[in-house]
Amino acid sequence: MGTSGKKYATARQKIDHKKEYDFSDALRLALDVSYVKFDESVEVAVRLGVDPRHADQMVRGSVVLPNGTGKDVKVLVFAKGEKEKEAEEAGADFVGNDDLLEKIKGGWFGFDKAVATPDMMGAVGRIGKILGPRGLMPNAKTGTVTFDLARAIKELKAGKIDFRAERAGIVHATVGKVSFGVDKLLENLASFFETIVRLKPAGSKGTYLRSIAISTTMGPGIKIDPVYVKAMLR
Repeated sequence: MGTSGKKYATARQKIDHKKEYDFSDALRLALDVSYVKFDESVEVAVRLGVDPRHADQMVRGSVVLPNGTGKDVKVLVFAKGEKEKEAEEAGADFVGNDDLLEKIKGGWFGFDKAVATPDMMGAVGRIGKILGPRGLMPNAKTGTVTFDLARAIKELKAGKIDFRAERAGIVHATVGKVSFGVDKLLENLASFFETIVRLKPAGSKGTYLRSIAISTTMGPGIKIDPVYVKAMLR
């Protein structure tokens, strides 16, 4: 722990914590101060001017990152009949119905994303308290409750991420890996923020993008001036 603490402290010293960077400079700095031996994820946190306690101010959605997340996503599909075969042919890692429900009830979570056909949601809903807290519950709003299984599986495998504002109005998302480099990470961030801006609720008053920070998995946060979002999207 002592070594990691010293390395983290050294990384922090390279960052001007009173400054709000633009996206390019922030990413270069984040990659430069990465000190671990594994390929860290790059994460973004955005504080929005919303109160998610009000239904008309909830921000929730999904976006397919153009360069993916850098992670091999294991997709589970709840389906039956011909849809099981369709899911298997589309590349799902696990396909089933009652058998998978029982396996999950027993504590198995060997998958990253779950998709369900609408006719399976009655059964899947019974384990909602197990899947929900882990972010694994299929949801029509994010395209994971659908009969178009091929499309849903393809998008998840390609790097589709889901996000939602927490109680404090903060959205967290993983936008790639350190190994992607600045250009690919910028492309992913542009797609993410394009979606965030598009989902601005009518009930949101005042400044919508309040603050932004990026970091690597083990690295310190780096502040970004929200004014640079418009420039990036252009």
